[in-house]
Amino acid sequence: MSDRHADAAEQARIVARALPYLRRYAGATIVVKYGGHAMGDPTLADEFGRDIALLKQVGINPVVVHGGGPQINTMLNRLAIQSTFIDGLRVTDAAMVEVVEMVLAGTVNKMVAGLINRAGALAVGICGKDGGLIRARKLTRVKRGPHGAIEHALDLGFVGEPEHIDVRVIHALTGAGLIPVIAPVGIGADGQTYNINADTVAGAIAGALSARRLLMLTDVPGVLGRNGQLLTELTLAEIDAMKDNGTISGGMIPKVETCADAIRCGVQGATIVDGRTPHTCLLELFTEGGIGTLIHA
Repeated sequence: MSDRHADAAEQARIVARALPYLRRYAGATIVVKYGGHAMGDPTLADEFGRDIALLKQVGINPVVVHGGGPQINTMLNRLAIQSTFIDGLRVTDAAMVEVVEMVLAGTVNKMVAGLINRAGALAVGICGKDGGLIRARKLTRVKRGPHGAIEHALDLGFVGEPEHIDVRVIHALTGAGLIPVIAPVGIGADGQTYNINADTVAGAIAGALSARRLLMLTDVPGVLGRNGQLLTELTLAEIDAMKDNGTISGGMIPKVETCADAIRCGVQGATIVDGRTPHTCLLELFTEGGIGTLIHA
């Protein structure tokens, strides 16, 4: 058999192996949180756009929520605006929230939508303020003393959290054959703009849509056990135990909590997966066992 025929045969085998998974997710809504290194690497970014376009073309309804921390940092540095963080959240004053909205809902949002459009699908970039998609409230944090008593409240400025997700604008777009690309900016009841963590927005939107799957693209392989091995599956009860014994700690805690909240809201499975791996979304959805950590009830 010639090399050309061998390559064609291998491609046919790949399609045949993927067929059961294509059937499994036909018509399903998949929410993908996109950010981190995968967004900054041009090759990975192009592959991401093609993969999302492919999902739409095989009958899946992808909804993309993106971050943009590095891009915000670049613009703030250009404008000589200093950033401070509390518990990993950017303290956002009135001047900074304008920059955040400009970068997330403008430059980054249209860049991500453009990746998908260039791959042959139709993506529309929106933010949480469009169509009242994300009604937000001010996020509160408290500082606790050594014995757990609250010492004082921490003011994060215009940092918010989702209070309500109105999915009508998403349904309108997906029903018209379009792919929503959502920037994590919300609006308060008083009309104030709020900067919201992209992971939190992705989880809230997945829950509101009762999505089949939530894929959280990160810069780590997934949740690791005590000896550093990748844990391929976790239940909600196992997550609670691992937080208590310190196996899950630091920045992984809010990610698994976001996934757990999405599961409680009706999402069938949420996966923390390495966005630095080429074709991450396809490997997670269309291979047995996937490549990340699947969290389920």
